Amino acid sequence: MALPAPSDREKSQVFIQRYIAQFPAAGEVVLFDRSWYNRAGVERVMGFCTDEEYERFLTMVPVVEREMIVNNGIILRKYFLDVSQDEQRRRFEARIKDRMRHWKLSPMDTESVRRWWDYTMAYRRMIEATHTSWAPWHIVPADNKRRARLNLIRHLLDSIPYKIDIELPKIPKAQRRPKDATEGLSAGQVIPSHY
Repeated sequence: MALPAPSDREKSQVFIQRYIAQFPAAGEVVLFDRSWYNRAGVERVMGFCTDEEYERFLTMVPVVEREMIVNNGIILRKYFLDVSQDEQRRRFEARIKDRMRHWKLSPMDTESVRRWWDYTMAYRRMIEATHTSWAPWHIVPADNKRRARLNLIRHLLDSIPYKIDIELPKIPKAQRRPKDATEGLSAGQVIPSHY
């Protein structure tokens, strides 16, 4: 879940307040894209928060994560997908060349290329300040998207205690093909296969 930029009303609230409404109920899973950590990344680097707000965030977030989240029975996993500077540039250049993916690139994204080291230092400080025994950070090397996703999913599933008691369905025997039936559809046009 990626929340949009905060409204004026949300900007006046406690930094985590708009995320609380999205927290899971028992048995649910919620995935946040960036989450309240926008404050320590984009907001810090782009000047959307003051130095005082930033420092207060780094001090408060471990306490909030322990008292409001973990101590209330929510299993919290924090992942940082670590993409190298060269890979980020390659991905952005690929998006520029592919008209089907232009929409995935914003001026804020391209500005992040220029401010690479500002982001790197902000994220390093964020992780150092908010890595705790009750809510540790897990770094995912992410230059290879597929491998990163699979490793993250594996780690997440391995880290959560769960039990599955379900009766698996049985696949019935298929009916016999009628004598006049052929496989595939004959009417209509099949779209080209590009991938």
